[in-house]
Amino acid sequence: MTPSRFQTGACAPGSRARQPAPLPAAPLLLAFALLAGCTTVAPDAGMQGVAQLTQPRIGLAPQLQTDSVPDAGTQARIQALLQRPLDTDTAAALAVLNNRGLQVRLAAVGLAQVDLARASRPANPGLHLGRLAGSGTVEIDRGVLVDVLGLFTLPLARRAAADHLAQAQLQAAADTLALAAAARAAFYQAVAARQLVQYHAQVQDAADAATTLAHRMQAAGNFSKLAQMREQVFQADATAQLMRARHQALATQERLARLLGLGHDAAAFQLPDRLPDLPPQPADLQQSLQTGIDQRLDVLLARQQAASTARALGLQRSTRFINVLQAGYINQSSTGARRSNGFELVLELPLFDFGESRQARAEAIYLQAVHQAAQVADDARSELREAHAAHVAAHALARHHRDELLPLRQRMADETLLRYNGMLVSVFELLADARTQIAGVTAAVEALRDHWLADTQLQLAMTAGAPLGGPSLAPLGTPAAATGASH
Repeated sequence: MTPSRFQTGACAPGSRARQPAPLPAAPLLLAFALLAGCTTVAPDAGMQGVAQLTQPRIGLAPQLQTDSVPDAGTQARIQALLQRPLDTDTAAALAVLNNRGLQVRLAAVGLAQVDLARASRPANPGLHLGRLAGSGTVEIDRGVLVDVLGLFTLPLARRAAADHLAQAQLQAAADTLALAAAARAAFYQAVAARQLVQYHAQVQDAADAATTLAHRMQAAGNFSKLAQMREQVFQADATAQLMRARHQALATQERLARLLGLGHDAAAFQLPDRLPDLPPQPADLQQSLQTGIDQRLDVLLARQQAASTARALGLQRSTRFINVLQAGYINQSSTGARRSNGFELVLELPLFDFGESRQARAEAIYLQAVHQAAQVADDARSELREAHAAHVAAHALARHHRDELLPLRQRMADETLLRYNGMLVSVFELLADARTQIAGVTAAVEALRDHWLADTQLQLAMTAGAPLGGPSLAPLGTPAAATGASH
């Protein structure tokens, strides 16, 4: 669409028509300079909004690092956290402070902040300068063009950029919550794997002792070859179990190190020897649902997008027929003639498109946003119920192992030991009974681990919900990635 140009007030050479007073260009440019100086750009100015979203939910606030390495204060905090054995809160804090992948996501907030600063300023004025020479005459045209429509819509454009910044802050907060949850999940995985290594090492020692005794008794003729081979098979199996447990412990520790931003040194942190104890009761369903609806960032983001789209629809309506409107001061001078002054308007004529397509598109996008917000809210309730059900089931299973299975197996072991002390059973029967404890102890540790993983997933469902960025969150590590099968 070709803009049309209208010029008025330009006097022909030699004309006696009254010349219009020149437009004051200097004050206009001064006003633009003042408007441009009203908004400054700070790289981390938008991080306060992210902190306000994350601090009430996980007690942590991410910081945008403006250099390739953390500042001295951040490094001091990281070193202080590494001086003691990790717990879940320490692991989450280290990940939020030190994970480089999160810094990539936080930089998007800085970009949105820059866009807001740019949208808060009027567009740069255009300078028009022309020179024509011929037949002994030289004409010089000078002009300054200002985007008038941009000035009128500046508040709306600034509001749209502010909405984009708010959405970027919500996304960054969701990334932070997802990373903290992934670090907690990886912590539980690593501690459980470490605990199982210790147990399987004890089993290995017992199997070695049983095999040595079996060899001696078989050599003395007091033990059959078949019974001796059974002990040898048990020893080989115990060795394989210990090898698998050590590999799993190494893999989970490396996974945790990556999430903590310590991939260069997985030995920089200390893990506790065992998982935290099982809490007395699982979380309450109604409280979890209410907290989730009030705090879930995906619900807040969907509402924000719907409201932002509604405001953008208002902008489309206000600019439906006029898409380009510029005004400016011009003057013209020719050889031997007085200078001519005037003004210039440039606007787009809606000859082929009266704005209906832009209007219809904006309304369709708004309808999408409304339905998306409703869908997110419905999905949030379902996801919360699912996460709570998994949490309750994992808690019940861990409690069953702790209160029923393990005490029963321990009583059986005590009874067998009494019989051995009374010389009613042999040492190999005592060892055979001890072997039955292996699966029970392993299952109990894994059940406790699964409870804490389910608890982490429930906490994430109550705060961030589904990853707002979809697959883009994968590099940070999600609870699903951090809680892969250990078998």
